[in-house]
Amino acid sequence: MLGTLHVLPHRSDRRHRARKPVSSGRVNSKLAVAAAATLAFLVAGCGGGPTEGNGLGHHDQSPPSTATSTTQPALASDGTFAVGTTSLDVVEPATAPGEPSRNLPTQVWYPAVSQSGVLTPDRARAPYPLLVFSQGYALAVSDYAALLADWASAGYVVAAPTYPFTDPTNPAGLNENDIVNHPADLRYVITTVLDTAQQSPSPLHGLVDGAEIGLAGHSDGGDVSLAVADNACCRDPRVKAAAILSGAELSAFGGTYFPAGAANVPLLVVQGNADTVNYPACSTQIYDAAGYPKYYLDLLGAAHEPPYVDAGSYQQVVAHVVTDFFDVELKGQAAAADAMIGDGNVAATAQLTDGATAPPAPGSCPGAPSS
Repeated sequence: MLGTLHVLPHRSDRRHRARKPVSSGRVNSKLAVAAAATLAFLVAGCGGGPTEGNGLGHHDQSPPSTATSTTQPALASDGTFAVGTTSLDVVEPATAPGEPSRNLPTQVWYPAVSQSGVLTPDRARAPYPLLVFSQGYALAVSDYAALLADWASAGYVVAAPTYPFTDPTNPAGLNENDIVNHPADLRYVITTVLDTAQQSPSPLHGLVDGAEIGLAGHSDGGDVSLAVADNACCRDPRVKAAAILSGAELSAFGGTYFPAGAANVPLLVVQGNADTVNYPACSTQIYDAAGYPKYYLDLLGAAHEPPYVDAGSYQQVVAHVVTDFFDVELKGQAAAADAMIGDGNVAATAQLTDGATAPPAPGSCPGAPSS
């Protein structure tokens, strides 16, 4: 809880989609969506986004926006570290005979120092907590680069895998049903990053604190992160905190969310209250069922993607509050709780609560288990 407070002085969407259930069971990763050829991926600066594939949902049923965009200020850094990057070729072995291995290329941002104009890993202040980020469906990891680099600048190693059939540039196409495989993918990426950080040739050598691991994910990636943090189907005990950005519980994973007797994983739930893709009821369902410590960041008037991929006031709030949250839960910085109050309560933009329930939201969450 934030001191003695319960209620704290509390997205132009590029895609509209409604959640639909996905089929259960492991999906053959060779499956491609035949309709992928019809996808129109609009480059940055345009108002529209990619049409969603079949399966669970965050699906676009509306024409691309023609609104004129305005230039927003670049994301102000949350930290003082320079940021270096590296990439990992992560290949998850097949889990059953006849199934293919799964390619999970992973981009990593890490605290760095400049030496003679060259960025090198900053090991003097290592190790750093590890954050693993999961992207939304039909969005590339690069769409979130500003947000991920910001967290790295605050003293985190940030790893972001690209899941199969999720990136709109994937020549195999998009298949949202493959999400049922992503919790296992995420756990494998965590293991691979930790193993890589033990290898002296790697830029990550000595940088990662394997005892302090957090997850963050947007949209479908939020569903995946929540399952690995707090669902008996997929829970990874190495995870110490999770930030769920416009995500939901998902029946297709099976298991039980927030199982009785399990330790509470600190949770930050972020949701735009004008989101027509991931309905606010999806996030309030998560928050209301979770145990403490928990926080709900209500983005006032925000839609589904802009707070996470577009420069502007919403992205600033998300960047700051997520950093504050992990500073509290992974770094043990008590002062960061006070920072959350200021960063999460911005007039006409955001309200933060750590009360028992989230702000009321109408309706229910399609594809989620019944409350």
